Amino acid sequence: MKDHFFAGSFGGDVTKLGDDARLECGICWHVYDPAEGCEEWQIPAGTPFAALPPQWSCPICDAPKEKFLLEARDE
Repeated sequence: MKDHFFAGSFGGDVTKLGDDARLECGICWHVYDPAEGCEEWQIPAGTPFAALPPQWSCPICDAPKEKFLLEARDE
């Protein structure tokens, strides 16, 4: 069975992400900002999304990392 990801999803391939990439939950739109880390999971500021533990999930709705979208940035 083929995995299906929605538009903007990094599909779980963290090699596509820069260390400063901000990602937002595709369910509740919570933004993970590496500059801030994640207080709920005791993730220190400066931790890239790619370095989050495998069991990490959205602190708001508990969605898995694979449901996060790369945040669109204005150029």
